[in-house]
Amino acid sequence: MNQKILIAGGTGFIGRHLTAHFRANGDRVILLTRGPDNGPDEIHWNGESLGPWTEALEGADGLINLCGKSVNCRYTLTNRAAIYASRLDPTRILAIALANTVRPPTLWLNASSATIYRHAEDRDMEETTGEIGRGFSVDVCQQWEKVFFAPELPGIRRVALRSAMAFGPGKGGVFAAFQGLVNAGLGGTMGNGRQFVSWIHVEDFCRAVDWITNHTELNGAINLAAPDPVPNRNFLATLRQCSHQRIGLPATPWMLAVGAWLLRTETELLLKSRRVISKRLMDSGFQFNYPTWPLAAAQLCEAKR
Repeated sequence: MNQKILIAGGTGFIGRHLTAHFRANGDRVILLTRGPDNGPDEIHWNGESLGPWTEALEGADGLINLCGKSVNCRYTLTNRAAIYASRLDPTRILAIALANTVRPPTLWLNASSATIYRHAEDRDMEETTGEIGRGFSVDVCQQWEKVFFAPELPGIRRVALRSAMAFGPGKGGVFAAFQGLVNAGLGGTMGNGRQFVSWIHVEDFCRAVDWITNHTELNGAINLAAPDPVPNRNFLATLRQCSHQRIGLPATPWMLAVGAWLLRTETELLLKSRRVISKRLMDSGFQFNYPTWPLAAAQLCEAKR
């Protein structure tokens, strides 16, 4: 049966892939956008207050909230406030809207991040035994999930998607950013290279959302990460090999700090060790099409050519 799915924040990289995925399956996707209305399937909202957009929730099968300012910026006080607000405000107003909907969707998926776990080089972080970290980025995720799970919404199954970096084709994605560094000869080891990179192919991300939709026993926090987190040095070496790039200049922490300052971003995005796996997803029977980084990298590089 075709579904009616609302996606808030659906114009970004992940949202575009999810929209294409669902529409290819024959589902109707309605985007909540901060732009003007553009037909019945692109509805304006401001992410802060109730309005006519709430009518689209009636009779919907699923709601996916992907709203959030990019963390690829300097963590100034202004940017920190914007990062919090861009996640907490839409989540809060969606909960209020759902509480006042006569026929609300039975499933609400809300974005979160695998960065909620501590810097881990020693063992995998999975949902039941993973240790929550400390710091600004972790607190953003904790506050986000708190706002998501706090309201009483009977009959609505809620899942926080603690996603690793999603790699896929297209502009604005993290794969394009990494391959740009590699092609420029700058894809060498970053820092000591021991920090783990957790990742997921965007095709598996979309398939996992489908899986969660169809497995009603799944709720709460679920990691979306391939079962093959790899150290930074191996991650980049594989990407260089698949990109046929022999040169990869390494970057020390101080070099990364200077580069991050020039690019108006933070070194945490490259130096924090995210060793995360999707135990709950795999325990439920989900199988990844791209379970290893060499397989995923080879496919992505080939698709790029």
